[in-house]
Order: sequence, then structure tokens, then C-alpha cells
Amino acid sequence: MAAFCRGRHRWKRTNCLHVLKRNLTGKYDYDLVVIGGGSGGLACSKEAAQLGQKVAVLDYVEPSIKGTKWGLGGTCVNVGCIPKKLMHQAALLGTAVKDAKKYGWQISGPICHDWGTMAEAVQNHVRSLNWGHRVQLQDKKVKYLNIKGSLEDEHTVKGVTKAGKEMVLTARNIVIATGGRPKYPTDVPGAMEHGLTSDDIFWLKTSPGKTLVVGASYVALECAGFLTGIGLDTTVMVRSIALRGFDQQMAGLVTDYMEAYGTKFAWKCVPKRVDKLPSGALQVTWINDQTGNEQKDTYDSVLWAVGRAPETKALGLDKLCVQLNKETGKIVLGPDESTSVPNIYAFGDIGEGRPELTPTAIKAGKLLARRLAGQSTELMDYDNVPTAVFTPLEYGCVGLSEEEAEKRHGKDGIEVYHAFYKPLEFTVGQRDAGQCYLKVICERGGDQKILGLHFTGPNAGEVTQGFAIGFQSGAIYSHLSKTVGIHPTCAEEIVKVNITKRSGLDATVTGC
Repeated sequence: MAAFCRGRHRWKRTNCLHVLKRNLTGKYDYDLVVIGGGSGGLACSKEAAQLGQKVAVLDYVEPSIKGTKWGLGGTCVNVGCIPKKLMHQAALLGTAVKDAKKYGWQISGPICHDWGTMAEAVQNHVRSLNWGHRVQLQDKKVKYLNIKGSLEDEHTVKGVTKAGKEMVLTARNIVIATGGRPKYPTDVPGAMEHGLTSDDIFWLKTSPGKTLVVGASYVALECAGFLTGIGLDTTVMVRSIALRGFDQQMAGLVTDYMEAYGTKFAWKCVPKRVDKLPSGALQVTWINDQTGNEQKDTYDSVLWAVGRAPETKALGLDKLCVQLNKETGKIVLGPDESTSVPNIYAFGDIGEGRPELTPTAIKAGKLLARRLAGQSTELMDYDNVPTAVFTPLEYGCVGLSEEEAEKRHGKDGIEVYHAFYKPLEFTVGQRDAGQCYLKVICERGGDQKILGLHFTGPNAGEVTQGFAIGFQSGAIYSHLSKTVGIHPTCAEEIVKVNITKRSGLDATVTGC
């Protein structure tokens, strides 16, 4: 196959000599063509244009299997971070209303949530962002084309409009930033016909009602969290573990809080089929792996959150022999985001081993644009990337999990400082703070370099973002202990932490 591909490349270069000649004379249509109008692709294209490059960005969204469509901006803007965080906020407000009575607010009558009002407001905000992105591209003189792009050779992109009209663009460099889409299980009859994914949930006009969320990724838990928070009967079905790839002690705290919050969990269960009953309800059949028993229940909606697949199949990568990971389908990349084919680059969720995080893609896209424009040699640093999970009790982290730190340094080579704390906000509201916890993982020897920081509690993302800066500067434990905390905050508990797991002492914070 490799020999065949090499031969085919030689053939294409011979027959596309006019393209190579245009390169020598500087007469490509564009300096850069970006395929993919998500957060990363837009950041890359705008950065390149600001550096004097002639740029086009191609973006075309295939409707979901359920027919959901959206505008420019990619997953984060339309069916990810933005609508998710807003619906999470709706759930937090519901909790705040319950607390409000204990703080003296006189609230009469039953409190209920209206999905339609929330959904319309969220969707209108997303549409405003779609429009804003188009305006920004116009202002920065980036050519926006609402067409589906695929590769013809290392300098040529074929575009196809919704109506089937074809056009060809040539570019000195091509960047692929098409991201990924949610997967459906292929071995569960009825899953695709009757199920939803995160591509659909945020654009529903009516409430999903009683919902089964299948999967335990951060997407699954975040969706289950806000659905529970607005008053819907919600169950999470977990095949193995929650938050795979995250620190498992922290994952346990997140799911423990969710269960206390009202989310139901079906642990060690595997769905077998989904049937639509005459009533319109969905009957889900599953096997409990612990007991071997078959069980059934009915739901109004089934939300599949069982992973994402890279959008690589329609790009024509096989024609150019762009190297892919056979298991994941993602593009194999070098440290500079280069693919196996010269002049073709990729980054973001589509890249093998890259974090599937919007800010990472934005940063990587900007740095790539600067390198391609000859303005910089700086590479993207994929280590110590902070992130947050917006579950009912939020979880923020940066650096290594405790499991990974042990794997790399040995159990005796790390010191874990930890604390259970109670947010002041929880006191008057009489809320349980048993899962509010933090830990700082350090090297045991030398200056005790900080390897990882993990935090569950209110505003975890805001807390973690600030401490993440220290990881770029080689933070050590003494930097924390020398820092004066801001009182009264949850974040101050991190700079006060002083009890190690090794000591066996009670890590519960008492007093100020």
C-alpha cells in the first residue's frame, strides 16, 4: 500500500505540474485555506489574515441524524461549551432559588422550570455568535465559503455547495480543523432511530422529559447534571467507570454529589436495544453486568454520549495517503501540526493525541498561523492544559492525575496534599459539602514541583484557571504556602493546604 501511494503521489505531481508552477510564481488562489469553521479553524484563519496572508475558510455542517442544523462556529459555539454552560447556569439558578428561602427571600408558590423559554434564549444567543463570527471574518478580510471541502492534492481543495455545485481552490498551505461528531453505538438496535446526541439536545424546542443518558464522559455527566437541575427525571447508564482519563478519586466525588443531587446511576450496565412503544415512550432493555439480569424501563428521551468520531472520512485523505491512526481515525501529527503530506496541516480534535478542548484548538491554530506566515517558530505546548467539568459540583484540574503521577514517579516519589472544605455559601443554605475537596500532587523530593492540582467545588473552572498559570512557571509547593489567600473564598483553601495523604491525618478544614 505504501509503495502504491508513493507511486500515486509521483503520478499526481507529474499531472499537476501547473499547480507546482503556480507555487513558484506565487499565484495560488490563497496563501492558506482552512477546512473547518469551528473555534480553532476560525482562530487560525483570522490570525493568518492579520499577518497579511490571503485566507479562505470553508465550513459546512452536515445535519445530525435527527436533522438538527446550526451555523458557523463549530461544536463549542453551537452544540458544546456555550449552550452547555448556559443550561448548567439554569440548573445552578434552580439550586440558588432553593437556598434563597433560607437567606430570607420570600418566594411564594411552586417553583418550576420552562424548557421552551430557556431553549429559545440559549438558541438566540448562539445565533448571535454565528452572526458575530461571520462579521469578524468579513472585517479581517477572510473569505468565508459555506461549502464542503475535500483534498485533491497537497495544494488543491475541491469545494461542493449544498446544491452540488463544485469549485476548486488552490493554496500554498492547507489546514484541516474539522473536529468531531458524537457517535452512536452500532450494536444496539434502535439506538440511532430513537436516540439523541449532544448535537441535538441543545436545539430541542420542547423538554426531553424523563431522560436516560448513556455514557459517563464529561459530556454525559454535564448533560445529566443540568437535566436533573431543571427538574427532569434523569438516569446515567455507566458501562465501566465515570470520567475516564480524569483522576478517579475526583470522578467519584463528582458522581457521589450527582447522586445526592438527584441524578440516578445504573452502574455496570450495558444497553441492548431501544424500542418505541405505541404510546411514544422509549423502552430501553439492558443487561446488568454485575448480576447478569436483563432489565427494562421506559423513557421519553435517550441521549447517547458514548464518544466522538473525527470528521475525516469525507476529506479525501486516503487519496493523498495522509497518515491516520487506524483505531481512532484521527490524523497523526508532528509537533508542528504537520501531517505526513507536505503543506497539509491539522490540529484540534481531529489530531491524534490532542486534547479535545476548545481553548487548546484556538491556541494551536493561532500558533500554526504564525509559523506558516513566517512570523514565529513557537510550538503548541500540550502539557499542563487546564480544564473543567461543569457538573452540578464543578470539577477543575490541571496537570497529572494521581494515578498518572504514581505511574511516572512511583507511589513513594509523590506527595499529595489534600483537604475537605466547606464553601461559605453552603452553610446558611445547609447544603452538603462532603464532596468539596482539593488535592495538590507534588514531587516528594527536591523543591516539591507541583505535578497536578484538582478541585471540586463552586466555580471550579474560575479557580483552576488562575492556578494553571503557575504550571507554566514551574510552580513548587512552597509557592502555594507563601501565597496569602483571599478570604473568604474556596480558592484560598488551595494555598492553605498542608496535610498529606501519607500522614493519615484528618484533612477536614475547620475554622478560618
